[in-house]
Order: sequence, then structure tokens, then C-alpha cells
Amino acid sequence: MKVGDTAPDFTLPDGDGGNWTLSDHKGKPVVLMFYPGDDTPVCTKEMCSVRDHWSDYQATGAEVVGISRDSVESHDKFSTKYELPLKLLSDSEGKVRDLYGAKSLIPGRTGRAEFVIDPNGKLTYQKIRPIGLFRPSDDDVLAAIKAASK
Repeated sequence: MKVGDTAPDFTLPDGDGGNWTLSDHKGKPVVLMFYPGDDTPVCTKEMCSVRDHWSDYQATGAEVVGISRDSVESHDKFSTKYELPLKLLSDSEGKVRDLYGAKSLIPGRTGRAEFVIDPNGKLTYQKIRPIGLFRPSDDDVLAAIKAASK
């Protein structure tokens, strides 16, 4: 997958007991933040940074979701513990991770990756880190969202 491609549609369970479908959010920018795992040092810093910049993310009008292979129950505990405002989606089988190419060099894990999808469903930004040690800059992701909204 590359910038300019149509983002593949998918549906995953969310922590609210429902399902989240990408195509339901057409008409506004969407950010997919893939991360290796709940309550791990770097992932916790990443998700808490998103929380701390949440008003900036909300100001863009984008739908922002986190995705890992952890269970809905794990996401619920993680989200509650750190008061995370974004939805966390459970890709337990790694199918969406594979669809987007967000694989880790560690077998069975998700790599750290960010994808910004414009209101028309086109991929406008992608950053994949297969080792997952480095978290994204909120400024970079926010700038990509703003660019996708134009």
C-alpha cells in the first residue's frame, strides 16, 4: 500500500462492545495508529501523548483510533487505567495489521505505524516502524491530518 491508494475497508471490535468500520467514517479524516501492545512502556507513552494532545486532534475533526492485537478486555483495562480518549480496536488475528502492512520484526506482533486517510478514503500519510521502539511525533501526525483535510 502506498500514499494515494484507497484505504482498505475493515471492521474490528472496539472497547465499547460494538464494531468499528472504517467506511462508516468516510467524509472526515481518519487516523489509524497501530501499536505493539497495551500497557507496555513505549506504547503507553505514545497513547498518553495522544491523550495529552487530544484537544489538538479533536480540533482537526479526525477520527483517531488505536489498533493492536490485544483483546477488547485488555484495551478496556489499558484505556481505563490511562484515561485514553481514543477508541482502541482489537485486531486479535492480525488481519488488519497485515492488510495495512503494519507488521513487526517480532513474530506475531504489530509494528508501530500511523496512517492518515482523507475524507474521500485515500491514504495521504503512512509511517511504519517495524521495530516499534520509536513513537510518532504528535506534531507530524497532526500536520498530516491537516494536510489530508485540504
